[in-house]
Amino acid sequence: MTAAGSGLEHEPEYDEAAIRFLEVLWGEGFLSPGGPAEVDRVLAGLDLAGKTILDFGCGAGGVSLHIAKTYDPAEVVGYDVEQPVIDHARSAAVQEGLSSRVRFVAGSSGRLPFDDAEFDIVFSKDAMVHVPDKEWLFGELFRVLKPGGRLAASDWLISHDSEPSQDMQDYIAAEGLSFGMASPQRYMAAMTAAGFTDLSAESRNAWYRETARSELERLRGSLHAEATAAVGEEYVAKNIRTWTATQKVLDTGEHCPTHLRGSKPAGGHP
Repeated sequence: MTAAGSGLEHEPEYDEAAIRFLEVLWGEGFLSPGGPAEVDRVLAGLDLAGKTILDFGCGAGGVSLHIAKTYDPAEVVGYDVEQPVIDHARSAAVQEGLSSRVRFVAGSSGRLPFDDAEFDIVFSKDAMVHVPDKEWLFGELFRVLKPGGRLAASDWLISHDSEPSQDMQDYIAAEGLSFGMASPQRYMAAMTAAGFTDLSAESRNAWYRETARSELERLRGSLHAEATAAVGEEYVAKNIRTWTATQKVLDTGEHCPTHLRGSKPAGGHP
């Protein structure tokens, strides 16, 4: 869940400590839950063979490398605004011998550094939450897609666009990240305004509610020693508090991770 998008000039939120901690929990190169299996669910039914793929908010590169190894695309381009995760991703690509098929681009807030109609598929895994301006976001993702291209994403949504509950405010404060959460209705409206068609939104609350409960149990138990060795007791304790706050808003349904799909019409402008 790395920051990416418009108006987000800040110090990196995902430093080496954050990367080490999240990899203990979610696997090497993964900074959001579910690992390769959840990536595969987001991409289910799409043919990526020979296609050019943008991984928006690519983080430490685990998703981009998994896509390259699993789906036989022509190229995967990982994009993120945080230099530490891009450096980590580039090193991982070299180590896995995939640097000829996967490249990582460090950007800054503002227009994405890609040409119009450059990609067949835009993928994103739990990164769009960091972009408050959803209209700008989907406008840019639509722009870089080829006519007939597809958007397949997962993101962290809130169930409404009213004032967040106190539990949600406490959770966001505990995360300490630049969250710009919005409802499924807001996402669908922004995607429609950008020109996307064939829209769908599938809640993953039930899945992550139970997954997060398991993650919290492991942080307190079987993973505690490994996580403490990686980042120290204080860092682990802070994240146990964060996961506890997360569980509250998952249990109420206010926090609703969601899979999103959309298409760029084949006859649309590049």
